[in-house]
Amino acid sequence: MLAAQERDAPESLLPPGFGDPAPAPAPAPAERPDAPAQPRPGAPLTVQPLPAPGPAPSPTPTPTPTPSATPLSAEELLAYELPDYARRSTARVGAIGVDSGGLPANGFGDADGVWLSRLMRHVDAPIASRWLSIALRRMLLSRLDTPARVNGADFAAERAWLLLRMGEAVAARNVVQGVDVENHTPKLYQVAMQVALATGDPAALCPLESLGRPTSPERGWVLAEAMCAGLAGEPRRAAQLADAARRARVARGIDFLLAEKVLGAGAQGRRAVTIEWDDVEQLTAWRYGLAMATGVEIPDRLIETVGPHVPAWTAQMPIVPAFRRLPAAERAAALGVLSNLALVDLLGVLETADDATASQASIARDLRLAYTAPNATERLGVLRQLWDEPDTPEGRFARQILTARAAATIVPAAERAEDAPRLVASMLTAGLDRPAARWRDMVAEGSDAWALIALTDPAARAPLSASAVTGYQGAGASQRKAQLFFAGLAGTGRVTESTVSGLAQSLGVAIGAENAWVRAIRQAAEADQPATVLLLAAVGMQASDWSRVAPESLFHITAALTRVGLEGEARMIAAEAVARS
Repeated sequence: MLAAQERDAPESLLPPGFGDPAPAPAPAPAERPDAPAQPRPGAPLTVQPLPAPGPAPSPTPTPTPTPSATPLSAEELLAYELPDYARRSTARVGAIGVDSGGLPANGFGDADGVWLSRLMRHVDAPIASRWLSIALRRMLLSRLDTPARVNGADFAAERAWLLLRMGEAVAARNVVQGVDVENHTPKLYQVAMQVALATGDPAALCPLESLGRPTSPERGWVLAEAMCAGLAGEPRRAAQLADAARRARVARGIDFLLAEKVLGAGAQGRRAVTIEWDDVEQLTAWRYGLAMATGVEIPDRLIETVGPHVPAWTAQMPIVPAFRRLPAAERAAALGVLSNLALVDLLGVLETADDATASQASIARDLRLAYTAPNATERLGVLRQLWDEPDTPEGRFARQILTARAAATIVPAAERAEDAPRLVASMLTAGLDRPAARWRDMVAEGSDAWALIALTDPAARAPLSASAVTGYQGAGASQRKAQLFFAGLAGTGRVTESTVSGLAQSLGVAIGAENAWVRAIRQAAEADQPATVLLLAAVGMQASDWSRVAPESLFHITAALTRVGLEGEARMIAAEAVARS
């Protein structure tokens, strides 16, 4: 979004939580009378409401019903016109098909596109569940039919914008690049600039600059013209454009200096620019993206002011040294942006890196021992040490992700049962449900490990009885854990159907409560719309952590996912709820 921070500086291009808050969207039309009010931050979370179908408030620029009609010169038409065989229709946009793990092209069914766009814009990302975030990313990347009443490029922009707020900068770039330049709309040009900055890749603006500048109002396009001239090895033209932008007061201070540093990075670039952050009080997308592109280190005091999605962007930056990426990578893994394998690969680099800190090298060596120590007792001791080191819940969760496959090497044995809860929880962060299920005969009924296996065992056949469900709380689980355990079991059909109502009442889980969100996700599931269900699931779980997710929300989410064929995702989300509560 381009809300100016100071009169003559480039506008802030970042999602909420990074520097300035995003500009307020146009006033929303009134919600339906039966839609509950949006809870204030800090208020107890029950079931998240959703916006009602109908005309949507729009971020600038407003959606366009047809591709931009900006007049083009003959030279521009020749430069950008694609042959018929190479053109891609905006009727279906996405990076992955069903054969690559994507959702079916009709995943939104006949859902209204304006309503879906509004839902995406209302998701306060990142969301509480790592596994739901992973599933949502897969949906947003899928090659999906554009729903009715929206322009395909505009809808792609909404998908990329949500991915950016989730920390998924690379995935957002894939969505933007799935639309041909000639089909870009003002909204997609705007999001494309944000994606280029989030990925530290101002060169990505160059194919768009000549069309984006007259189409989209951002002043950043003026400086993009100068930067692209410099990157193209035209230093004289770049200097002329930059000087003209300075005289026009398009930018000043560090914003202009960073642009100069980019244009000087091209062939024959002669401008030596020194960046000083002393007088900078706020980090914007412009400053972040251009600093990353030119290898300029951003002070920690500025990094600390950004939202949690931004470290996830940094974790995906190849230009950032591995030792600086590790803290960001751990946060990104906790959000679902990075996998167990990505974390292990990064630690492998740090094990022999000259610039790794002593602590990082020690973690890397311990991780290697967790795989290679001669016996299970030693490996288990190393795992305990890795799990216990972090002093925050997020840090400990990241360590469970890091050690998921090492945990799977521990052979189940009764004498190791006390470590089973953390071993099983660690394996499930990487979806290793079958290795986790090998512990089923080694753990006591009612233990945390037993509960996690009951939720995720792919070979489970008979549903649990009411006494087994209530026995979890009787064995020492907190009431909240017992509620989430029941909600996950009931949602995935793993509890005796005749006992669901009684268990819900005795455990205090209001699965029968109705509101607009409950009706919407149930109807989407009944209509077999997996993409719509995932989007509504994210609406129902837009909380900073699991403590603010209601058990009844978990029930409706897992039930809807199971109904549309996403039972695996539902089981992992349910287990994550119990393990992280």
